[in-house]
Amino acid sequence: MSSRLRPSRWLALLIFVLLAIVHTWPLMTAPGRLSRNDHPDTLLNEWTIAWVAHEAPRAPWHLFDGNIFYPDRRVLAYTDSLMVPAAMGAPLFWAGASPVLVYNLLLLAGFALTGWAGAMLVWKWTGDWPAGLIAGVVLAFNAHSFTRLPHLQAQHVEFLPFVWLAFDDVLRAPQLRTGLRLAAWFVLQSLVSVYLMVFTVVALAVGGLARPEDWWGARAKRVAPALAVAAAGSITLLLPFLLPYKHVGVVRSLDEVALYAARWQNYLATPARVHYAAWSAHFFGGTALFPGVVGLALALVAIADGVALIDRRARMLLAAGVAGIALSFGPTMPGYATLYRWLPLLQAVRAVARFGYLAIAATAVLAGFGVAALRARWRDARWLPAATAALFVVANADGFCAPIPYTEAQPVRTIYNRLRQAANAVVVEFPFYPPDRTFHNAPYLLNSTRYWHPLLNGYAGLVPASYETHYARLRGFPDGESIESLRRLGVTHVVVHDKAFRAWSSASAADAVGRTRDLLPIETDGDVTLYRLTQ
Repeated sequence: MSSRLRPSRWLALLIFVLLAIVHTWPLMTAPGRLSRNDHPDTLLNEWTIAWVAHEAPRAPWHLFDGNIFYPDRRVLAYTDSLMVPAAMGAPLFWAGASPVLVYNLLLLAGFALTGWAGAMLVWKWTGDWPAGLIAGVVLAFNAHSFTRLPHLQAQHVEFLPFVWLAFDDVLRAPQLRTGLRLAAWFVLQSLVSVYLMVFTVVALAVGGLARPEDWWGARAKRVAPALAVAAAGSITLLLPFLLPYKHVGVVRSLDEVALYAARWQNYLATPARVHYAAWSAHFFGGTALFPGVVGLALALVAIADGVALIDRRARMLLAAGVAGIALSFGPTMPGYATLYRWLPLLQAVRAVARFGYLAIAATAVLAGFGVAALRARWRDARWLPAATAALFVVANADGFCAPIPYTEAQPVRTIYNRLRQAANAVVVEFPFYPPDRTFHNAPYLLNSTRYWHPLLNGYAGLVPASYETHYARLRGFPDGESIESLRRLGVTHVVVHDKAFRAWSSASAADAVGRTRDLLPIETDGDVTLYRLTQ
């Protein structure tokens, strides 16, 4: 890859599509069947994108009124709404694709687009295509991304590089159009995930502070209006999507945040095959924030060369990375409690360890600067193309996890098609799990994508008080009290998973389900029976 070899944007995108397929192998061999549905968050995200695609063209004003946790409203605000990924996948849903297939295709798209966007950023800032490609690899195919395959939003960071590009344009050439461009990219990233919105705000604020020469003094008169346009545009566009979260009104306590804070070991943890058995297994605990040996080495080149401090763009990324590391330790970081009280955005972040992704993103971009610096130093060397190609291969090997173990996605039983035909149905599934075990409800969410009627069960980032009340009244099902409670709630249909119900309740309760006259059996599929509740 010589400096004269400059692939087109579309060729670069094709490279990252192929890399996404290789890094997630064997997912592409059966994207409608292989899955991470063994994790409840995958099922939650599959329901989320399916719900948005279903409801947006029908009643967009009720978009946040998902069908789970009935009769609660604004339940989509109990989790990330995934608006942008859902919009990407909507045509596939409308064409009849399954939630599993759409999720997996969006997963691949997230990897590819994030890597491509990182490559575009570094190419724009350094003028070096190979440096951009290597930076894109570090940004997309890293420890954090591969340990969060059940979280679709973690792979869709493709707008952050364009946010940085637009922010740099605002600081260098503040105009109305640069301010609007910054707002557009920021809104797109924010509509992927609330967490990513917070991370992006932090990255911009800290990055801006690292470039005072661009906005201090006389330049403030030019920069401030463009930033005001960006802020006003972002708030205007995001407000309809953020107000439901405000109405939910959940504020994470510092004690709860501390449970999800990073430890120093997380920054040495990676599932990559070349590192895990050798040393990473000793540090692995579920949260992996290791940027990779290649990324770290190249970022250190940029720092040692001085470009990370002299170049204001690189300095901006270095500051964002340092801030991400500091914030990832949450309440154990001195001053975090004060920031938490004064900055409401921080109160939306429970898993603060994920701030560490900013360090990975910064490392990736700085690695690109490091590659560009090395290639400029040895630009006339005959061995440079071969060395650059080797570096590209090693960068991919550094985070390589394939073949990744997936599970077989269990198809939604055809019994749920009967519910699609029922008018004004309200559904409940048993077992109705305790409030501290709602993750067992996750398959019920996927089942509901077949019919979209209100469902008492639910799973999300929080458990509403209504669910706790329902559980208390339904735990004796199918006794008289629970049946009357279901009637008062307007429930019309009951689905009982006999094997699971026997395990969570009792054999006598399971036998009583089939004897009660309050439940009329409609259809049985294996150990699952659909009943109609008599009124």
